[in-house]
Parts: sequence; C-alpha cells; structure tokens
Amino acid sequence: MEGRRVRRFGRWRSNQTLLPVRVNRLSNAVSCWYCDCKSSILNEPLFRFGRRYSRFLKAWFSMGVGFSLAVLSAVTMILLYEIIQILCLYYGNTQMSNVMSEYLFGFSSTISGLTISVADIGYLCMSSFISVSVHELGHALAAASEGIQMEYIAVFLAVLFPGALLAFDHELLQALSKVSALRIYCAGIWHNAVLCAVCAWALFLQPLILYPFYIHDEGPMVLEVSPTSPLSGHLSPGDVIISLDDFRINNAQEWSQIIAVLTERSYQNFQNHSLLENSMKRSIGKGYCIPYSLVEEGKRVSLEGNRTCPDELSAFITIPCSDQAMLEDDNLEVNHQRDGGVFHCFYAKDVLKLEKCGDGWGRLHSNRSSCLCSKEGACFLPLLSTGVACVEITYASPSPLQCLHLGRTRVIDDNNSRENPCVKTFVFVGDPISIKHSVLLTSYQPRWSAKFGAHLPYVLERLFMFTFHVSMTLALLNSLPVYFLDAEAISEVISHYFRILSPRRRRTILQYFLFGGTVASIIMFVRIFLVLL
Repeated sequence: MEGRRVRRFGRWRSNQTLLPVRVNRLSNAVSCWYCDCKSSILNEPLFRFGRRYSRFLKAWFSMGVGFSLAVLSAVTMILLYEIIQILCLYYGNTQMSNVMSEYLFGFSSTISGLTISVADIGYLCMSSFISVSVHELGHALAAASEGIQMEYIAVFLAVLFPGALLAFDHELLQALSKVSALRIYCAGIWHNAVLCAVCAWALFLQPLILYPFYIHDEGPMVLEVSPTSPLSGHLSPGDVIISLDDFRINNAQEWSQIIAVLTERSYQNFQNHSLLENSMKRSIGKGYCIPYSLVEEGKRVSLEGNRTCPDELSAFITIPCSDQAMLEDDNLEVNHQRDGGVFHCFYAKDVLKLEKCGDGWGRLHSNRSSCLCSKEGACFLPLLSTGVACVEITYASPSPLQCLHLGRTRVIDDNNSRENPCVKTFVFVGDPISIKHSVLLTSYQPRWSAKFGAHLPYVLERLFMFTFHVSMTLALLNSLPVYFLDAEAISEVISHYFRILSPRRRRTILQYFLFGGTVASIIMFVRIFLVLL
C-alpha cells in the first residue's frame, strides 16, 4: 500500500496533511506503531528528467488521467453492487468474490486452505518492491513535469503494513490547476496498469525470447520433488513428464488441469451407488493380470457385508472378459454376483508391477481383447474408495546419457516405448491432489544439459506473474474510494468541478462517498478472504 499525499484543494484542509511540508533536514520517525526511513537522493535526478521531458510526460500522464477515472468509476460501480447485496441481505452470489480472488490475487477458490512457500514469499517481496517503486516513480515524474520537486521518498511500516510515500511542497501543490493535480494523483495507478501490461507481454513473449536456449511446451520438466511427496521415489530433477493416464502433458499448466480433472472424478457422487459400482465406473478398464497362484494365496472377502481388506492389503475384483458389456450395465452388483460375488485382497505394491489389462491402458494393442490375460492369470480391477484414483504416470528420464538428446515427439510416438530405456512408467494410487503441488515443474527444457540454467525460466515466469498480480492489486486498491489512498485525492479534485454545489455541500457529499466506499471495501475484502479460506 502507499501513503496519502498532501491535498491540493480546499481551504478546509489547507493546514491538515499527513505529510510534512518542506524541511531542511530529514529525520526518520520511530514510534510504537509507526516507523519510516526517508531519503532525498533521487530528488535532483528525477526532477531534471521530468523537466527535460515535461512535454512528453504531460501527454503520457494525461492518458493516465482518463484511464484512472475509468477504473475509479468501474470500481465504484462494483462497490455499489456490493452495498445493494448487503442491503438486500443477499449473500448467495459469490461469483464476484471468486473472480477477484482468482484474477486479482492469483488464488483460486477451489483451493481449500491457502499455502505459500518460502520461495513465493521471496517473489511476493520482490514484486511488491517493483510495483511500489513504479507506482511512486509515476507520482515523482508527474510532479516533476509540472515543475514540482519532491521533498523525499519514505518507506514506512505502519503497525504491520509496509508501504511508501512521496512528500511534496504543499504550497506548490496548492498553486496547480485541477488538471495538473489530477495528472500527479493518477500517475501511480496509471504506472501500475502499464506495469501489468508489460508483465503480460513478457509472459507472452518469454517462449520466443528464450527459444535459442530452451524448448517450450514439449513436456514439463521436474525441477524439484518434495521429500514428503508420494512421487519422491519415482521422479527426480530433470525428468520430463509425458502423460497422465494417457493424457498427453505439454506444459506445467496442463499438469495441474488434468490432476484437477482426475481429482474431480475421484470425488464423484457416491450417494446413489454402491462402493463397488462407483469404483468400477471410475476405474473401468484399468486392471492387472494377476496369476492364479497369487489369487489362491490372496484373502477373500464376501461381497455381502461391510468387511474390507486389512490395512496392508488392497481390494481387487475380477473383470468378466467373456462379457465385457456387462460392465456397462446399470446393475453392476448383479453382474458382479454372476462373476462370483467376492473381493480379492492383494498387496498393491506387488500387483502394480504386473502386466496391465483392460480398456483404460491406452498403450495396449487394439487387435486383441483388452482384458485378455494369459492362461495362468485373470484380469483384476482395483476397488477404489472415495477420493482415491489410480493414475498412470509416464515420464522420460535424462539417464542414461543417451537419453539427454532424445526428443519428446520420438518418445511419445514410439510404439515400443515400453522397451525404451528413456521412458519409464509407474502407477500412483491415492489422492491426485496430493501430487499436484508436491512436484515443482517448468514448461521449459534446456537445449543443453547445463543444470544451472534450468530454473531461470521458472524464476522469470513466477516473478512476472507475481508482479502482474501485485501491480494490479495496487492499482485497484488506489482506485477504491477510501480514505488515505490516491482515490481520495482524485475524488476531492473531481468534486471541485461540481460548481453548482456549495463548498460545504461538496465536502459533505465527499465524506459520505469516502465513508461508504471504505465500509463497502472492507466488506468486499472480507468476503474475498472467506471465499479463499
């Protein structure tokens, strides 16, 4: 956030300002609730630059006035909509809160419980510094183009909220015209909006800029695997994800999207169907050829009753290959009773190493029965509970050395990829959401084997994304008609254009406007955070 600047208009505020007037010597303030650090080292360079290019800067910041007034009007309409909802006691529509949380702050309402890593805190601090610096630079250059030199720039900490502000000579601000004052007050919002556009273009052009050094959208590469991740024993840095359940993965975004789809499938409606029916519907065709010798040794549990396998064992059920259409019938329990009516309990880690069968494994040839196993075994289907999915993950490993220069297209299109030492496959059984954030992926692969540059595209991408969201947040916050932010100064200047009203009436309307905007803003942000939690 940023501090409020000195006022431009109105005798009723001529002696009231949150910022000091011209001082001969800077002194930092320290108290129990506020501390700051002031500096005037940039005063002369910024003033000379602003005066030298004043004509261009005035035109530049005039565009910012139009943009800022449009944003202020739009934000005011949104707050008015929030107030109407409150007065009508209607709280059911959270669509606006969802949009604000996802596109403004970068969080999705589908995430239960917000988590932020240490690296994300670093990106947040860097992006906040960049956004605030660009914001204050806009005010400083706009003032310099009008012939006003800033007194100092201050970085402060009020209670627990950091921020920055610029101090100007109050008497010089009083002498400015309304249009000149608007250019100064709107400059910060305008610069934050431009910074958002720059970050968006940087993200869009990043694949092209890094093309000589990195491959993009040809499979996400693993950068880090959390030690607590269920995939830590399978994936390692440098591995390239090829597919999830035969869904081809091109980038890190598709990894998250497909895991979200698999998670949704694993939590399908279980109220109107039995555990057996739902499990077979969700896992249809993803079976394993289990030898009869292992079947005889496995424990059998009657279909009737609520008994389950012991903790160390997992439940499986046979697929009736002789009549595959039975699995598509509505009454799955009857079909299962025709097949024997029993569960089989096996050690999952042993079963997952066996040959696969069923229609769910897309790599099997289609010229034979998909669930056909050898005479020594039968096709069994895992019986999964709510929130549990069986996911096949295929990836390319950079070891052995001959795999380093193997292209992804060749890996995927090779029909004999199972015999290819560069391609490996394993099956994950559990909650898909648990693997979504436990693996750090990037959509870029280095064209050479140098590991020190593998993180560079990811770092740039995260920094641009964080800066985009923080800068947008800062622009919209300062567009809110609330106390102590830029919109208060802008609203006060605009109020002087309504000459039909007396000064006292204008001040009264302005105070009601700011008070209502402050209350509505607080309520809106409370609703946003409630959606996120």
